[in-house]
Amino acid sequence: MAATSALNARPELLDARLAEVFRESAPRLTAALTRAIGDFELAEESVQNAILAALESWPAKGVPDEPAAWLHTVARNRALDRIRRDRRYRDKLVEVPTLEPARDDRLMLMFTCCHPALARDAQLALILQAVCGFTTEQISHALLTSESAIAQRVSRARKKIVLAGIPFGYPRAEDLDARLSEVLAVLYLMFTEGYLASSSRTNTRNLSEDALLLTEELCLIFPSDPETIGLLALMKLHLARKESRFRTTGDLVLLSEQDRTHWDHTLIREAITLIERAAALERPGPYQLQAAIVACYSEAPGYEQTDWAQILVLHDMLLELAPSPVTELNRAVVQAKLEGPGAALASVDALTAALDRYHLFHAVRGELLS
Repeated sequence: MAATSALNARPELLDARLAEVFRESAPRLTAALTRAIGDFELAEESVQNAILAALESWPAKGVPDEPAAWLHTVARNRALDRIRRDRRYRDKLVEVPTLEPARDDRLMLMFTCCHPALARDAQLALILQAVCGFTTEQISHALLTSESAIAQRVSRARKKIVLAGIPFGYPRAEDLDARLSEVLAVLYLMFTEGYLASSSRTNTRNLSEDALLLTEELCLIFPSDPETIGLLALMKLHLARKESRFRTTGDLVLLSEQDRTHWDHTLIREAITLIERAAALERPGPYQLQAAIVACYSEAPGYEQTDWAQILVLHDMLLELAPSPVTELNRAVVQAKLEGPGAALASVDALTAALDRYHLFHAVRGELLS
């Protein structure tokens, strides 16, 4: 009770606590309810109603000892009330009382949201909000789109799921590759948002760990998919350098200036084992190549001892599989190490039209000019 009194005495602490609970609980509960009743719209509505009830009750009565369980009970009861009023769901009453969030509920909901009936931009926005707990502001920042556009995408996607009767669960074998690539894209976007903590909210850093756990679960479900394994390796390599990549002020530390003794070499070894496991499947893909590039940096004893030639080859392979102006920019940085700044500057200048609004483009170009 003392903690509750302290929260009530300081509204900013209570607001932070409520935001943390809602972000952690809402996606899992939405997924669990969707699994139980087979209706995404009703599940999301019930969870939102539970959150509204919490916002009315908790500031006055205090945050419950087990807030997630409180939300679970209220959302479940709201769903039951709605079902009882609707004959269409009467046959599902037997399923709902045994509702318990399953370990992979959110992954199943991710695959549901990646149904081909939904546009890709809508898939990403819906998953980030309904499954990952992103705010509209965070999604708009991650996707470089206005908040109003994101809200419209999410609204259209919800309606499409209901109107098209999109089922909850994993896709058929013949649809798996296309849907899995969408899920991996969202997981990496989620990881990046948390890793860089681009939102002003401190809890965005937890998103990277959440994405890592979901990717690990995905590897258990699909152990023979090399891109899933490659993405997991890529995440571990980034996390291995996290403690030395940012100053206490939040500023980025360049790779050449990082203290490699602070890197998590256990994570690096785990990632390299994953890269080797994926390579043995002989189906190369973008995540595997990105992980291999980061592994080259991570294995070098020092910045100047980096195998630049190998990294350049990997960038060329990546550009063949997944052409991107950002990848070309990264390649130019490596090119400068091998061929000098003049050759690299010519490559960078060719990207002006595509990357003129990208701040790192100007940072790289400025470094090459200097």
